[in-house]
Amino acid sequence: QVQLVESGGGSVESGGSLSLSCVASGEILKVSVMDWYRQAPGKQRELVASMNDLGNINYGESVKGRVAISRDHAKNAAFLRLDNLKSEDTGVYYCRATLTSQTRRRPESVWGQGTQVTVSS
Repeated sequence: QVQLVESGGGSVESGGSLSLSCVASGEILKVSVMDWYRQAPGKQRELVASMNDLGNINYGESVKGRVAISRDHAKNAAFLRLDNLKSEDTGVYYCRATLTSQTRRRPESVWGQGTQVTVSS
């Protein structure tokens, strides 16, 4: 069984920074892509950042210039840093991995449980 666990959320003041971590564990053969998404109350889930196993990166339009994603491939981990936080950055941040497990032997998406980030002014 595979699971993703996020950590690092909490309350942050406007203008500050946050750092989130995500680790995939279990019977993993390969992790191809690791993404960060977020969902604000009453809004659709949106992409924050994505990084594949070749190092190609995509950032969401609303966070470009303030965000950085990185990965530790050996540990099946992904990290997100978001600077100059604004109230609109408040939401639940989710990690997603596209991975191949020993059991299913084909790529599939696995989501973490999410971590709350609240930006206060």
